[in-house]
Parts: sequence; C-alpha cells; structure tokens
Amino acid sequence: MDPKTGEMKDKISAFVVERSFGGVTHGPPEKKMGIKASNTAEVYFDNVRVPADCLLGKVGEGFKVAMNILNNGRFGMAAALSGTMKGVITKAVDHAANRTQFGSKIHNYGAIQEKIARMTVLQYVTESMAYMISGNMDSGATEFQIEAAISKIFASEAAWNVTDECIQVMGGMGYMKDSGVERVMRDLRIFRIFEGTNDILRLFVALNGFQNAGNQLKSLQKAMKNPIGNAGLLAGEITKRAKRKAGFSTGLTLQGSVHPELAHSGELTVKAIEQFGAVVEELLIKHGKKIIDEQFVLKRVADGAIDLYAMVVVLSRASRSLSQGDPTAQHEKMLCETWCVEAHDRVMTDIKSLRSSESRQLFKNMRAISAAVVETGGWSLLTLWVSKRTTLPESESVWSLFRFTLPHL
Repeated sequence: MDPKTGEMKDKISAFVVERSFGGVTHGPPEKKMGIKASNTAEVYFDNVRVPADCLLGKVGEGFKVAMNILNNGRFGMAAALSGTMKGVITKAVDHAANRTQFGSKIHNYGAIQEKIARMTVLQYVTESMAYMISGNMDSGATEFQIEAAISKIFASEAAWNVTDECIQVMGGMGYMKDSGVERVMRDLRIFRIFEGTNDILRLFVALNGFQNAGNQLKSLQKAMKNPIGNAGLLAGEITKRAKRKAGFSTGLTLQGSVHPELAHSGELTVKAIEQFGAVVEELLIKHGKKIIDEQFVLKRVADGAIDLYAMVVVLSRASRSLSQGDPTAQHEKMLCETWCVEAHDRVMTDIKSLRSSESRQLFKNMRAISAAVVETGGWSLLTLWVSKRTTLPESESVWSLFRFTLPHL
C-alpha cells in the first residue's frame, strides 16, 4: 500500500523470515529421484508476523531480488556442471582405453571417438560460458540475466547428454549402480527443472531478444517521421537490409577480435548472427505483440540464440589461448572449430524452419495432435482405433515390401 495515497498496488516484496517468528512449519522430507543429500520439504506460513526491518531491498522490489538470486544460481550451474562433466568424461575415457572388443581397444573405433569428442566439446563450451559470465561479473557488469539463463539451459542439457553418452560408452557396466554414473544421472535430472525450467527460460531468452529488436524498430520508425533530419540513419538501414536480402555481409566483422587461425569460425559466426537478426526482425514485424503467444517460434529462436552465444564464447576463449601461446591452444582451436561449424549449421536450419510454410503447417499439426491426445486422456486416437481391431491392416504385405526393398537400397 502506498503510504502517501493509501492506494493498493500489486507488487511483490522480499523478506527474511525466521522460524522463531512463529507460525512457520514444514512438512516431511520429500522422497526424490536424485539429490537425496539435499533435504527438500514444503514450508507453511500461518499468520506469520514479520518485522519491517526484515525487508530485503525496497518495497515492491521482491521480483528483482528473486531474479538476482536466480541469476547467481544459474551462473553457478555452468561452473559446477562443467566439473561434473570432467569427472564423467574421465570415467568414459578410462573404460574406452581399457576395454578390448573385436581385437582392439574400443577408443580406436570411430563411433566411440565421436562420442568422446562431442562430450569434450560440450564440456568446453559449458566451461567457456562460466568463464565469460564470471569475467563480466568481475568487471562490474550487473545486467547478465540473459547470459545466465543461456548458460543454465546449455549446461544442464550438456551435462545430461555427456552423462548419457558415458553410460553408452561403458555399455552394461555403465548401467550398474557400482559404476557411480547412475547416481550422477539421477542427480542431473533436476537441473533442467529448478532455477527456472529450461522451457520457461527459453521463452525468457527469446522474448528479451524480441524486446531489443522491437526497441530498434521503434527508433527506426521515429527516424522515419523526420526522414530529412535522419537521412544518414535511414540510408544505412536501407543498405543493411538490401545487403541481407542479397545474401551479402552487412559489414559486421570479428576481425581484430578473433585470432587469425580462427578466421573461418569467426566468419561463420558473423554470417549466422546477421541472418538470425534478419529473421528475428521479420518475425517481429509479422507477429507484433502476439509473438508472446508463438511458443513454437520462440523455442527455435531461443535455440538459435543459445548456439550463437556459445559460438562467441568459445571464439573468445580459444582466441585468447592462441594469442598467449598456451600449451592447449591447438586443442582448443579444434574444439572451437568443431563447435562453430555444427552450431552454424543448426542456426541456419532454425532460420530456414522459421521462414518455412512447411514448418507453420507442422506447428499446426502438433497443436492438433496434442489437443486430440489431451481430449482422449492421454491416448492417441490411432491407439484407440487399433485396439478395436485384431490385426493391423495390410501389415504382412507392408513388411514383405520392406524386406524386398531393403537389399536393393
């Protein structure tokens, strides 16, 4: 309530609440899939009287306090999980280096080499994000919500994939409890949920990007009201858009910021950034404020933003190592190049998808499929229909055709 006007405002405030205040109780410890060393329970507040001096920050700034707490938690996740991945990779490598199959150590086979390489790249990218954000924080940056959210999403999913691949490399031994990997797997599952679910954080990342693009478009619209006074700005924007349309660079470059040995990776990053910026602008013009409801679109925009941020951080780290002549520089160069090539391809695929009419139809199909399954209580309409029949129609003839075709492929 406003102390001057008496007006009630719907705002959140943060407080420190101690058990000694009275009225604070908790339920029994929850039985969880993982992180069992952490005691988790529901907390109940019943007519708790909280002294005014227990206010954190200012009245109405509770959301800001909560976001700052979450930012620190999200940032720390990338740092912690990069260490977890190191331990898991060590287990996988130890097994691959000692396990003999078909007369050779399994680390000599391409299938295993690809797994170990991808695990290592994911760990490197995650650790690079942690270094980048902590460096920004140390230099006094206070606005790093988007970077923290991206690092949380990436780290939690990378750690899950790395651990899953570790189990795959170890085979049946990895599935055994004694290996210790199953506990890591169970513990890791929560990281995609707490500190903000990855699904919600993807929306947060995408919508913040659209907000920035919207502010730029507003500035351009304002300039168009006085075209003579803003001729230079408008000419620059027209030229930039014409170059984008023709597939040429708009002049953005990382030359001078990226080590010469990583020039190609830098070019891929610039190309992806330019095309990504163009499609974000197109989507904002098309959907306007309704973009907030286009979650199929927002998810793909967020995926592109995550890949782009990852490209930038590994370029920064690998360039520094090359410039300083670190012993790991050439190894880091390979990690960086590998990531940038594949991330660039994913971003370009996302861009193509966001512009495609086929994708729009696909989104409609998924909405309809989901609605139908929800309506039937979790059963696919096809499952309900098949359950009424004794055999699938033409099942034998279809299988016969498959068996006939397969040898001729």
